Amino acid sequence: MAHTLSPQQIAERCAEIMWPDDKAALGLGIELVRVAPGEAVARMTVRDDMVNGHDTCHGGFIFALADTAFAYACNTFNVRTVASGVDINFIAPAHKGAVPTAHGHARHQGGRSGVYDIEVTNAKDQLIAVFRGRSSRIKGHFFAEGEQDA
Repeated sequence: MAHTLSPQQIAERCAEIMWPDDKAALGLGIELVRVAPGEAVARMTVRDDMVNGHDTCHGGFIFALADTAFAYACNTFNVRTVASGVDINFIAPAHKGAVPTAHGHARHQGGRSGVYDIEVTNAKDQLIAVFRGRSSRIKGHFFAEGEQDA
């Protein structure tokens, strides 16, 4: 008899399938802290090679962290989903050695499109950046309906 997965188990299974192939996140040292239906939390340590000429973390790395949380949040429903557009606002700098955390959650998910908000904060829970991602569901699933969890 097939085991029916809970929404939380589906979210975790999707992340388990995506993570080994996420060379960008792995290469940046991003850690996926947790996922839940429509949500994801990721963090990374700001390394020497991520600091710009202002001695702060380059905005591209903050963007990549937020984008990673966005990717995992919108891919928690076993429907392959990609970004269709994003906006980011940088609020405060992150410095070498800091460990910013990106908290992403669905604002709206309906049909083929979704809107996700990601807040990047520092260790003191102060806002570093606000990222809004628009998602588009594409063809395909991470695993077949009724597949046993691994």
